[in-house]
Amino acid sequence: MLQDGSVHVHEPPATPARTRLIVDVDTGIDDALALLYLVADPEAEIVAALCTAGNVPVDQVTVNTLSWLQVCGRPDIEVAAGSQVPLVAPLMTTEDTHGPQGVGYAELPEPNRPRSSRTAAEAWVELTRQHPGELTGLVTGPLTNLALALRLDPEIPLRLRRLVIMGGCFHHPGNTTPTSEWNVAVDPEAAKEVFDAFSVVPADRRPLVCPLDVTESIEMHPGHVAQLARLAGCTADETLSVDDPRGQRSCSAVPLVRHIADALRFYMEFHHDQGLGYLAHVHDPFAAAVALGTVPYRTRPATVDVELDGRLTRGTTVADLYGMWGREPNSDIVVGTRPPVFFERFLERVGSYIRDLNLPPSKN
Repeated sequence: MLQDGSVHVHEPPATPARTRLIVDVDTGIDDALALLYLVADPEAEIVAALCTAGNVPVDQVTVNTLSWLQVCGRPDIEVAAGSQVPLVAPLMTTEDTHGPQGVGYAELPEPNRPRSSRTAAEAWVELTRQHPGELTGLVTGPLTNLALALRLDPEIPLRLRRLVIMGGCFHHPGNTTPTSEWNVAVDPEAAKEVFDAFSVVPADRRPLVCPLDVTESIEMHPGHVAQLARLAGCTADETLSVDDPRGQRSCSAVPLVRHIADALRFYMEFHHDQGLGYLAHVHDPFAAAVALGTVPYRTRPATVDVELDGRLTRGTTVADLYGMWGREPNSDIVVGTRPPVFFERFLERVGSYIRDLNLPPSKN
């Protein structure tokens, strides 16, 4: 049946279900926050963190991911690197948004372990074969790794429990070109291959797409950072202000709070320079919350395709909401949420996790 444009409401369940995830990231300030949120949630299990080129080149993404999971207390999670370049286009990176190393002003320790011996594409294939129907895929960067995996094994969509994508924009300005969102714009061919490949899945397993239309409503402000620090057990206030000297560093004695504040300060300075206010759009933690089902959201079924040839519109995601193309829906687009509910859960989970992580070991 072709789509009717109807809106579906999703509320967090009273009893959260355990979610096992393959996470594909281009770490990235908001990717780092998404990883921390997943690590902090007791009902989430990351089976692998796969790295793609995007915010910074893939080797730096891989170092960032290894180091970030280390400071988050999870050096056991596999980290695999993907392709150095998109499928067709030259690589674009965005150090102006995320900093020279991709984590703002944060100075992470060097990783104390190597990356996985397998590639990200191989990990997508092998993990979904080992755990058919059990794993949720969460992609918060370009879709290059998943597209390469689909070329190795087109059956991946039928083995994933669900796929959640942070990417695209539909009725909202782009953040890379007037009509395109960064993750899709970096590798439009990969995005198209993924949307086309997932056309085979049943309606209840269609990819959930979290576009800029919604993720730019997830605004993290200095007050959120201060609240997070308090919940994490910091005895001194953690303040970020537009009036602070540019590049000021946190003095927090809690390493994770210090890294978060230093990363977000850079991100907020960038948004302020763009005329958006002294805030940070934390796109990826919201997509993580959708993957976990811990945030209320609304969706509309649609057939999503990606423009590859337009001189002005390359990388634009286009949604057919009413079946005009005569093709079945291949996605459920997230069209709304309640940001205060997201932040309440996010700050509580992450704050309490950092507090527990920072507690002195028991003498018993």
